Amino acid sequence: MENNEAPAWEPPPPPEKIAPVEPPEMSEVGTVLNIFMEPGRTFEDLRKKPRFIIGLMLISLLASISAFALYQKVGEEGIRRSVNETLDRSPQTASMPAEQRQGVMTFNLALQKYMPVVVLVIVPIFIFVIGLFYFLGAKAFGGNGGFMHAVSVVVYSSIPPAVFMTIASLIVLAVKSADEIDLTSAQRGGLVQANPSMFLDAKAQPVLTAILSSVDVFQIWGWILAAIGLRITNKLSSGSAWAIVIIFALIGVLMKVMGAFFQG
Repeated sequence: MENNEAPAWEPPPPPEKIAPVEPPEMSEVGTVLNIFMEPGRTFEDLRKKPRFIIGLMLISLLASISAFALYQKVGEEGIRRSVNETLDRSPQTASMPAEQRQGVMTFNLALQKYMPVVVLVIVPIFIFVIGLFYFLGAKAFGGNGGFMHAVSVVVYSSIPPAVFMTIASLIVLAVKSADEIDLTSAQRGGLVQANPSMFLDAKAQPVLTAILSSVDVFQIWGWILAAIGLRITNKLSSGSAWAIVIIFALIGVLMKVMGAFFQG
């Protein structure tokens, strides 16, 4: 005989326990200061809550200050000299008609004059592009961080090198005369050459100079911080984090070499 009795009532299973989100320990100003002394702890805090507004503002401001100081030092005469030298070095532009040459000169004079404002727009765009690359690279290697984590890594790995490079550049501008400053080299590789390219003539060996200028103390410092940041914020292995940083660095070197080759 079939048993038609309804099964005994059972209570529903308890809801899954959700781990509470750990609040960050540092303020945003605190993270900017601590990245110099405790990068690992700083990135641990950024993993809990990614943030970058103040750091991004600081980097943009430093770039603007450097551009303004460089323009004030070299002046219009230095810009004209640099543009003429650049045009004369390239076979494609050496025979440029006078009217067209004057147009190039006018454009460059205006660009350099407003460069302190232009970099305030360019720097954030550049950082978000690198952040996108780091985000996609971290995902490809199994990272669990978000896009904001990647942007935070870019910003905070850039702060220490940017601060020290700006200070060093301002010192160089203070002690050197305007005639000693090559505007093109300064804008391409910075005023402070902390790399083997300082022993080369950039005009005579532009491609080799571009390659060696990438082996820079400040850049390597930034790469180390970026690898630490990607490892911590995305819970990646050190090898995976370094692979992402090195791939992006090689792309940057390739772009510098191509620019140096075509500009002569």
